[in-house]
Amino acid sequence: MTALYERFILSALSALQFHLLRFWRQWVGALIALAVLAGGYQWAFAAPASFSPGCIVIVSAGASAADVADELAAAHVIAHPAIFRAVLRLFGESDRIQAGAYRFDAPESAFSVAGRLATGDFGLPPVRITFPEGSTGRDMAALVAKALPEISANDFLSAAEPYEGYLFPDTYFFPPSATAASIVATMRENFRTKTAPLASAIAASGHPLSDIVTMASLVEKEARTPADKRIVAGILWHRIALGMPLQVDAVFGYIFGRDTYSPSYADLTVDSPYNTYTHKGLPPGPIDSPGLDSIEAAISPTKTNYLYYLTGTDGKMHYATTLAEHNRNRRLYLQ
Repeated sequence: MTALYERFILSALSALQFHLLRFWRQWVGALIALAVLAGGYQWAFAAPASFSPGCIVIVSAGASAADVADELAAAHVIAHPAIFRAVLRLFGESDRIQAGAYRFDAPESAFSVAGRLATGDFGLPPVRITFPEGSTGRDMAALVAKALPEISANDFLSAAEPYEGYLFPDTYFFPPSATAASIVATMRENFRTKTAPLASAIAASGHPLSDIVTMASLVEKEARTPADKRIVAGILWHRIALGMPLQVDAVFGYIFGRDTYSPSYADLTVDSPYNTYTHKGLPPGPIDSPGLDSIEAAISPTKTNYLYYLTGTDGKMHYATTLAEHNRNRRLYLQ
């Protein structure tokens, strides 16, 4: 059996040798053709040798295929812009390019890059942005512009300003392709979700949602703890009921676009509907986006006889029922 097997192997090798000798020119030609094809593919579609891992290419909204190809070539992601445009046309992906920031950690073929652009495969993790309670549209715009450079602060502010107070402060995870409009829409939906369970309590409060949110935005800036927020909300609703001006200092930060809101005597007379010293009642809209504690405080305030409050240098709230008591607290706790 072994001898038979050896004779079979020898016979097969002899036949192969004869075949190779007879058709060597064809075999050499085929190998050369394969090499040329492989080399051509490498030249045309592979990433250039100068590719740098970790590079990020930003594709602007509305950018043409030619512009995108040039950006990718400048970043050494693709070798030949013209060939890349042909790949996009071949697969009908020229009109499906998704705007956003794309990260390339390893060399990819032109086909792979085109596929990623068409499907929005950014290669980047979601962008995490935390909007603190009491953030204004201006505050949010700065945070967004820092985390997503493709969105300017002005663009976000334009989208956010009509919804001041209704963009729920929270931690969000946005895709790199997020736009100002999509971020605002997400935050508005979160506001609706978070306040939906409070609908019956809002109705029972006797105040419309708009007044609740505006009051909550004042309370957010004026008090820190949930208990103090409810007391301050009670004081402010009480002042409105008595026809007294609210005299809330926090509005001046909103009026003047400042981080601090310790008004000067000149500030107190500024001609603005948000000036709670010269106008009675609530300001025409929220001055920030309040958190849930402040919204709940505006809905269910703690009723007291207090009409005045201040935050002392000791970090505590001090309340008074008369102006004389309030002035005494000023001397004791603000010096």
